[in-house]
Amino acid sequence: MKQSEVKGYSQEELKDKLAESQKSYADLKRAHVVSPLENPSEITKLRKTIARLKTAINNS
Repeated sequence: MKQSEVKGYSQEELKDKLAESQKSYADLKRAHVVSPLENPSEITKLRKTIARLKTAINNS
């Protein structure tokens, strides 16, 4: 998710997206511990998305 996409969301939508992203991140981390993921860069992308969402929430 790019920063330009994040700017279009309301405060409630940002919080919902943040909760979804954090859950997905935790699930991916657990799955990666058990067996390696095909594309481990997904973890990095989710982590950056979470950071973007938190930044947008704090700036609003």
